[in-house]
Order: sequence, then C-alpha cells, then structure tokens
Amino acid sequence: MAIASLLLVSLLAGLSMCAIRGASNDQLEVYSWWTGPGEEEGLAAMAKAFEAANPGVRFVNAAVSGGAGSNAKAILASRLLANDPPDSYQRHAGLELLDDVRSGKVHDVSDLYDEQGWREVFPKGLLDNLTIDGKIYAVPVNIHRANLLWYNPQTLRDLGIQEPPKNWAEFLAQAEAIQAKGKVALAVGPEWTQKHLMETVLLGELGPNGYESLFNGNLAWTTPQVSSALDTFAKVLAVSDVKSASGDWQPQIDRVVQGSAVYAVMGDWASNYLEQTKKLRFGETYGAVASPGTDGVYDFLSDSFTLPTGARRPDLSRKWLVECGSAAGQNLFNPLKGSIPARTDADAALYQGYLGWALQQWRDPKTRIVGSLTHGVVANNAYNAEIDSALGLFVQHGDLGKFARTVQQQFRETQ
Repeated sequence: MAIASLLLVSLLAGLSMCAIRGASNDQLEVYSWWTGPGEEEGLAAMAKAFEAANPGVRFVNAAVSGGAGSNAKAILASRLLANDPPDSYQRHAGLELLDDVRSGKVHDVSDLYDEQGWREVFPKGLLDNLTIDGKIYAVPVNIHRANLLWYNPQTLRDLGIQEPPKNWAEFLAQAEAIQAKGKVALAVGPEWTQKHLMETVLLGELGPNGYESLFNGNLAWTTPQVSSALDTFAKVLAVSDVKSASGDWQPQIDRVVQGSAVYAVMGDWASNYLEQTKKLRFGETYGAVASPGTDGVYDFLSDSFTLPTGARRPDLSRKWLVECGSAAGQNLFNPLKGSIPARTDADAALYQGYLGWALQQWRDPKTRIVGSLTHGVVANNAYNAEIDSALGLFVQHGDLGKFARTVQQQFRETQ
C-alpha cells in the first residue's frame, strides 16, 4: 500500500476511534465497506428496520469506502489491535475470519443459530463453510456466486456460436474460432480477477470433491491431476486479453458488452452492474451460465457480520445479527444489493431476472455448494496472500511447476 494510502488509513482510524470514545450507549455502530450503489441502499433499509424494532437506539453506519474493501479492512485491523471494535463488523464468511477467531476478537454465536432456527434454513454446505473448529462466529446476510461465465447473446449469434461452452475443452475449441474472427475469447481484469478465473478452472477441471480436497490439504498441488488443471488454466489465460488486462472488473465486463471480447468469468455482482448501470436484461441483452464444467455447483461467497469481543452493547450486537439472519432483513437487503438471501425460505417473488435464477439454483437440494478461494471462504488470509504472490509470478513468467511447488509449500506453512 502506498505511503499516502497508509496515512489516510491511519487518519481515518484515528477519527473513527475518537468518534467511538464519545459515543453514547443508545447506539449501534456497524462497520462495513458497503458504500456503492445498491449495497448502500440495502444497508440503509436494514438499519431503518433495526431502529424501528429498537426504539431509542440509533444505528451508526461506519462504512468505509475505497479499495474494494481494503481500506475498511486496514482501518478495522487498527481498531481491533487497539481493542476498540465496532459493535459489529463485516467479513466474508469462511476462513477470512480465522485470524480474528484465533486472536479472540470475535465471540462464538452458535447459540443464535439454535435459538433462531438458522440451521434449518441455511443450506448444509453454507453451514459447513461457516464452521471453524466446531463453532460459528458470523451470520451471513447474503450469497454471491463466483463461478459464472458472462456473455453478450448478440455476439454469440454474430459468431455463429450456438451456446456457451459446457467445459473448458469446449471453451478452448471455441476460442480458436473466435480468434480467427478477430475477437478476444476471454476478458480479464486485474490480478484478483485472474485468481478468480483460476478458481473456476480448478473447480471445473477437478470437480467439487477435488476442489475441496485441494484446499483442505487432501490433494496436493503437485499431483498430475492438479498439474493438468493448471495447464488448462494456462491455456485459458493464453487466449485472454491478459496482456492488456482491464484495470477493474467493470471495464472487464464492458469489453463483453461492447463485443470486443466474447466471455468473462466474474461473480454475480456483475448482474447488478449490467442491469442498473448498463440497462441490460438477463436472457435478452446479457447472459450468464455456470462457468465451464461447474453446472450444478454453486461456488459461493457471503457477506457476514460478527459479535466482536469488547463490543460496547453486545445485547444490541446480537439483535443486529438476528436482523441480518432474519428473512425480513435479508429480503430488505438483497433485492437492492443485487444478491440473494442465504436463507432458503426467502420470498422468491422479490427476486427476478438473474436473481430469480440464482435463488432457484441456491435452493435446489441437488445443488452442490463449495466455497470461493478468491473471496475468503476456503483459505485463510496468510495462505491467500501467498497464492496471490505466486500467481503474480506465474502470470509474468509462466512457470507452472514453480507455482504448484510454491503454493503447496505455503499451504503447509500457513495453516
């Protein structure tokens, strides 16, 4: 992080801490990085409902913008280190929370799951990925899907492509024909989007069992099976525009909208962007399918909230978590955010277009749920950082063997 950014983070952290020292006991400070269109309105709707249910309590929105959440996380780290936590804060569900659990910064909220009946309305695959050493420390408010392939139906028609590829071998075959007609087969963005792409290729090539084994240590990165999947990833990257990658995911998606690139792999926050900003319609002027080889698999990530150790009003924090996990709260938030509820008993009528399709898939008992690597579910922060470093070197130099050996070694050293 640049020096100017660090100074800004330190200043914001100091201002935030000063505000809390003067805070009264009749307010709840909730910390997040939700400042963008849709998510900001969704949080405001939940805050309004929380205040109505708790007369006299003021909801303090302590959201911090910038860096796709990195600024918020940096300030939060300073506050947690100073034992000055907000009353609840946002994390991605899964092992992104592991450091906070190990350092005693969050309370076990498993009892809320029993009290509120959440074990009956959250899918088992989600509960499994929320559980750390037999306990649950966060409440998910939404679900996003990572393993999606986005396209412009008109571009496919113009190229004579009948449908998106079912697997990565089919994608590579399509890519030859696409390149012959002067288009890019796959748009990519900055390094995290390339990691996101690698995640979906691994899932498509290894299947959900192999994918989960890779991240729980039962399958080594250096095995022939994984080497073959990584080789596929290298071939996919080679037919992308990685040498002129977009600066962020929105311009990555823009290339697909404009037709200069045919496909993009991205999470389903893209649907809100396509519908609200680009004014497109799912199934008509934009399309999305499960990324190649992953039909019937839901590679999820989830925004969740915690009960921090040292919260000023833990009673209010628990009430906020109940709001987050409730059907009413999730149905207030998700249609505005452009995500779906974690609960399987949501009012389906509230979710149309892409979200209606996504909710149907999420609720299907035959859907296999796995957790996202890139978005904090299946790898702790230290391991994820090592994968980032190794992947950056691979993209530059193309040494698959070195990448696999490095990542395998770092798995052993970061657990």
